[in-house]
Amino acid sequence: MASGGNINILAIESSCDETSAAVIQNGKVLSNHIATQKVHERFGGVVPELASRAHMQNIVPVVEAAINDSGLGKHDFNAVAFTQSPGLLGSLLVGACFAKSFAQASSIPLIAVHHMQAHVLAHFIESAPEFPFLCLTVSGGHTQIVLCRDHLDMEVLGETIDDAAGEAFDKVAKMLGLPYPGGPLVDKLAALGDPLKFKFPLSEMKDYQFSFSGLKTSVMYFLQAQKKIDPEFVANNLNDICASVQYTIIKMLMTKLQKAAKELKIKHIGIAGGVSANSGLRKALQEAGAKNGWTVYIPKFEYCTDNAAMIGITGYYKFLKGAFTDLSANPSARATWI
Repeated sequence: MASGGNINILAIESSCDETSAAVIQNGKVLSNHIATQKVHERFGGVVPELASRAHMQNIVPVVEAAINDSGLGKHDFNAVAFTQSPGLLGSLLVGACFAKSFAQASSIPLIAVHHMQAHVLAHFIESAPEFPFLCLTVSGGHTQIVLCRDHLDMEVLGETIDDAAGEAFDKVAKMLGLPYPGGPLVDKLAALGDPLKFKFPLSEMKDYQFSFSGLKTSVMYFLQAQKKIDPEFVANNLNDICASVQYTIIKMLMTKLQKAAKELKIKHIGIAGGVSANSGLRKALQEAGAKNGWTVYIPKFEYCTDNAAMIGITGYYKFLKGAFTDLSANPSARATWI
């Protein structure tokens, strides 16, 4: 058990294909280590069984590296935080079992963290957004608009009814023959193209809901038709296709976000999740902020993608509230907001 008045949290993130461990002291990041998995590249997507095996290989060395770099010892922690949901069940199990074992061996509390809540609270790692604020969380598996009244008082106002924005990026990239993960490559190529060259339909969902399945289908039929006319169409227009697709996705995201901000009269706006690393989305948010008088919050790139620092900062605020779980807590592939 830690002493000296500090609150030291060991955090574990293993929801998908990154094994990460971080050490948080009094809400500040002392260390944050991430082991990525290259094994999935040749399959064009994450293979759950391979991800689980890689987590088992990585978890101990990643945790040891995080603890060593923090300057703390293994007996200096007040609690262990881990990702409980959502994610790949096998991957979550590795992190949960390690966290439970560490907590039990050290006689310290266990803190279960919802992955998407942690993405939102990544904003508090190096800054402090003013409440209430709106957060657009955009990742490979989720697209949500979240109203944040306090660190642990959040409400999902709207989300995707089918595919997430990150999934749309990756699947369009696959259609274009780009290697996995394709989303960042679409972003890179989009910077070189004309976003208005090709027009794709915008989904019209009610309230603050999103839908991206129609866009994927539209792009697929568009490419099929064009390649019948010109087999080299994709190669000759790759940058413009990427720019046009990215423009469409970002417009759908920003239209809903601006609608929510206007209707709720909120001027503090943030983005989070893996797709918040997209340069086009970051630029669009900054431009919208300047136009609408928003105070805009954008996490560093290292805190946008899956990482244990965001799990740790969430664990810190839950620790302050005494929001602990017991050793019977099981991970869940899909779970409602915690």
